[in-house]
Amino acid sequence: MSGNTSASVTPEPGEASAPQIFPPEEESRLLQEANTQKDAANKTFTAGDYSTAIQGYEKALAVCPLYLEYDIAVLRSNIAACHIKLSEWKVAVESATQALDALDRLDPPSETAGKEDGTGRPSEAEEVDEAAELRLAALSRTGRSIQGVHKLRTKALLRRAKARREIGGWASLQGALEDYQALMNPPHALTNLDQKTVQAALRDLPSQLEAAKNAEMAEMMAKLKQLGNGILKPFGLSTDNFQFTKDEKTGGYSMNFNR
Repeated sequence: MSGNTSASVTPEPGEASAPQIFPPEEESRLLQEANTQKDAANKTFTAGDYSTAIQGYEKALAVCPLYLEYDIAVLRSNIAACHIKLSEWKVAVESATQALDALDRLDPPSETAGKEDGTGRPSEAEEVDEAAELRLAALSRTGRSIQGVHKLRTKALLRRAKARREIGGWASLQGALEDYQALMNPPHALTNLDQKTVQAALRDLPSQLEAAKNAEMAEMMAKLKQLGNGILKPFGLSTDNFQFTKDEKTGGYSMNFNR
């Protein structure tokens, strides 16, 4: 029986949807099967056969219970690593994001939870829904910890940031910058090598981001000019009759008409 094909408990109106929890023996069996598939995929990854490794991790996902968010995140992060090795940057971003989403369901980032006490965990006044309680109980039951979640989040963020930077473009570079900025904050604990990578990215990305922004703006203006010339031609006009002046303070443009 596959963990990913199991039905969820139907919630009462107004209640959060809680995942189906397997009996202990079934949960242990499914997790062991998923780990067997993962271990085999790890060996395939080490051998450099990244496409086959992806297939192995996906087989592990097919049997891993959906509420074991940590184990799901490990597999998604490993898939992201494979796509990075294959230079499949967009899919790597998607897989790393899926890993981070799973971890956020276990331990919401500090900017969205626990703001009042500064712990990054829900304050006593906040109500923890049933689904969150079940996932946290499963985390403890399978021998995982919040510290492990933090380490895995760091790894997934590093992978997503790298892939976003490789994609390039204004939006992706902005996302990469945000990921690298997040990595400089607690509870992320970087190795010396990773810290150098992050600091170099934070140093170089702002200028790359500005260059990408200007290039995309120029491309957009060229397309608008082409479109405008097509519209204005029947009237004996062209976009050359319109002068656009950039306001360096705001980044916006003003337009003047010249005959």
